[in-house]
Amino acid sequence: QVQLVESGGGLVQPGGSLRLSCAASASSSTTIYTMGWYRQAPGNQRELVASITSGGTTNYADFVKGRFTISRDNAKNTVYLQMNSLKPEDTAVYYCNAGAGTPYYRRSYWGQGTQVTVSS
Repeated sequence: QVQLVESGGGLVQPGGSLRLSCAASASSSTTIYTMGWYRQAPGNQRELVASITSGGTTNYADFVKGRFTISRDNAKNTVYLQMNSLKPEDTAVYYCNAGAGTPYYRRSYWGQGTQVTVSS
């Protein structure tokens, strides 16, 4: 079992910055593989924002390239999303995601979500 706890959301003006954090807790027999951030705005489907493998390989959605940076601390099982140059269209609930398990079984886990609102 894996639990994901997000923090760092809030209200920010256009052009501002926020940093999201997601801490994963897991049993010693569980390995956390790829971690990522998704977002969902009202009326829209949940979409990938960025992901990072345990080896540090990153993947970004085109709409955040050059503005957002994903990173992780494997020792702390924590993933971060640094969001700069925020736009009103970045307003959404941001969800942390982690693929975790054993070499024989993996599943996807989700956090509870954190609201990001970009507005003047």
